Amino acid sequence: MPKTLRLTGDADADKLLSKDPFALLTGMLLDQQIQMEVAFIGPKKIADRMDGFDVRKIADSDLEEFVELCVQKPAIHRYAGSMGRRVHALAQFVVETYDGKTDAIWKKGKPDGPEVLKRLKALPGYGEQKAKIFLALLGKQLGVQPAGWREAAGAYGEDGSHRSIADVTGPESLAQVRDFKRAAKAAAKK
Repeated sequence: MPKTLRLTGDADADKLLSKDPFALLTGMLLDQQIQMEVAFIGPKKIADRMDGFDVRKIADSDLEEFVELCVQKPAIHRYAGSMGRRVHALAQFVVETYDGKTDAIWKKGKPDGPEVLKRLKALPGYGEQKAKIFLALLGKQLGVQPAGWREAAGAYGEDGSHRSIADVTGPESLAQVRDFKRAAKAAAKK
């Protein structure tokens, strides 16, 4: 993951997301019912409390101790207890299924876009929409572009769109994504 992401406005959090695929996967997991940038700072909070961020260390940790670490103020999420459990389950899944190598989700066996989407949807805490957004994030910002990735990501894969975290490259694009989400929410209420 060579490119430096700019998702949070926090240089240290963005650096972690850029170098650790499991941190990025975790940030996406946390991206619900809180602001996007706050969700993606969650892995940095965990790293600060665990003396580093490591998928195996999280997977091997005692569940209740890990949850306690997640709920400490400032908590990793508005629903820190349940999200802590989800992060722990995600870590265990990645260790058991991909031998702790998160990027195997999109690299193992050179999968095409639909297969990567299928693998993402199989992750604990990931549904259709979250998987499509993450696939778009991989393709748009990290150069992970297996055949058919844009189609598999649906509208989130559209070039030039501003619909999700996949399109955030700094404060200006974050504002554009927020505007899109506000407009979509208003249109849904009509």
